[in-house]
Amino acid sequence: MPIFISYSHKDKKFVDKLAMQLVHRNVNVWLDRWELAVGDSIVNRVQEAVDGSSALLVILSKASTGSEWCRKELSAGLLRELEEKRVVVMPVMLEDCDVPVFARGKMFADFRMNFDDGLRSVVEGISKVTNSSMARAREPEFNTDWSMEWGVRSGDLSMVITYLQLPSNYPYSCLTT
Repeated sequence: MPIFISYSHKDKKFVDKLAMQLVHRNVNVWLDRWELAVGDSIVNRVQEAVDGSSALLVILSKASTGSEWCRKELSAGLLRELEEKRVVVMPVMLEDCDVPVFARGKMFADFRMNFDDGLRSVVEGISKVTNSSMARAREPEFNTDWSMEWGVRSGDLSMVITYLQLPSNYPYSCLTT
């Protein structure tokens, strides 16, 4: 399950750098600009992504804490935390700002002074909430990300295997579940 990144588009440069570093470390990232296509329902796709993610990285900046979208994504993540009784929201402090009340008591990854230290905190936090049965196979012309999830649903054993091929020289990818 991917890591959803909630952010203000005013912080796009930082988010792109963070997302690329996470992908480089084999983290499955859901970023709106990468996932949404013309004609998609933004509300439905974002809601599905928030509900289906392993965790939400909430980028805290002056721009994001003033954004209605970011507040809604944070609220959805905090509700999931209450329902699932596990860490879902992972705050990322980009700059000093007014931190929303319900995020104030959480440990956060601090990028205010040093990107590498903040990244290390994010990667350590993500490793505790993501599926350990996933990896990336690297080939010269493409990468293949894969994951396996299993469990019991309605008394039956269920297994989902997902493959995502990402060719380096073509503008498309192939998802198989």
